Amino acid sequence: MVAYHFPPASGSSGHLRTLSFVRELPRHGWQPIVLTASKIAYPSTAESSVAEIPTGALVYRAWAFDAARHLAIRGRYLRRTALPDRWANWVLAGIPAGLALIARHRPKVLWTTYPIATAHVIGLVLHKLTGIPWVADFRDPMIEVDPYTGERAPSDPDLWKVRSWIESRVIKNSSRSVFVSSGARRICQERYPDIPLEKMALVPNGYDEGSFVEAEKKVAASDKNSRPTVLLHSGLLYPTPDRDPKDFFQALATLKQAKLISSQHLHVVLRASGYEERYRPGIQRLGLEEIVHLKPPIPYPEALAEMLQADGLLLFQGHTSNPAIPAKLYEYFRARRPIFALVHEDGDTAAILRSEGVGKIVPLNSPHQIANGLKQFLEEVRNGVAPVAFLDAIQKHSRSAHAAEMAQLLEDVVPR
Repeated sequence: MVAYHFPPASGSSGHLRTLSFVRELPRHGWQPIVLTASKIAYPSTAESSVAEIPTGALVYRAWAFDAARHLAIRGRYLRRTALPDRWANWVLAGIPAGLALIARHRPKVLWTTYPIATAHVIGLVLHKLTGIPWVADFRDPMIEVDPYTGERAPSDPDLWKVRSWIESRVIKNSSRSVFVSSGARRICQERYPDIPLEKMALVPNGYDEGSFVEAEKKVAASDKNSRPTVLLHSGLLYPTPDRDPKDFFQALATLKQAKLISSQHLHVVLRASGYEERYRPGIQRLGLEEIVHLKPPIPYPEALAEMLQADGLLLFQGHTSNPAIPAKLYEYFRARRPIFALVHEDGDTAAILRSEGVGKIVPLNSPHQIANGLKQFLEEVRNGVAPVAFLDAIQKHSRSAHAAEMAQLLEDVVPR
């Protein structure tokens, strides 16, 4: 299993998918062998997360450097050293390390995972050299075109060209390409019509039941009637067009000006947004500093406990991410708290919210609709009538259930 994100990497939930497979696949007869990057490659680490790796797991690290930090002079570095990503140099040690592990352990299958494209490059080379069946876990497409504006992502022409080349080679050479949403899979099915449909599989993200059981032990009883209503967004919140909370802030300011909300009755917590200094001036300009609170990262178990204690959970996703489903949504389901979703009504996220019968859906970029929707949502929360997910209905979204799906997929690609 070639994966860049793995404990002690922090700052992203990307490692949780790989970690859950490492935990769960042995129950289905598969022994994972992890090839990841050296710790120095991670921009930030949390040593406490190493305890989440199962005892006895086989984890090997190959040297990798971050071009933006280790190959830069006065903050500048050659662009070509960061194609297809800042860890492109990982291939220099990753490929020899992978070949050594193959010679030692004789694996039945290779598995690589995005969103660090270099992992797929390592997988492509290892597959070509050994002929071992290869499952490429894309999660999402590596390149995208906005259906409304025609804008490309990534916008950099060189990066687009390199990632397009990698994506096409991986899909054409892998035994299976795996995606986390039907919209993401549909994009690649349309982009590569010559590839048999059965070679593109769907294994969504999910929540870890064991982590929630532990988090529930940390939840302290509190009198919610004696404190402000708390709305929480947990995790990174990019200031990009498909995540930017600026219109949400404007809606809050409108409601405050109309005296419909105040700091005595509402707190909005943005936990570990990653862009606190970017958002703070706008929050202060709108006079929201006593309502919107920018909070630092906390360990994962504490973050789950905070979800369980919140009165409502916030989700931000614009139309350009319609084919994607944020991984945190499944944790929101399991937390069983009301969800205020600033998402496009035609996207996969809105579709799954409707299928579960939960969530107040409003567009990300309409302050007026956000304000009206938020007013109704807060009334429902305070009156205890906001819908939450049924526990027995969401068990299909657990990571253990999806690990069983991945195990079957691995079985399918092994030659009989």
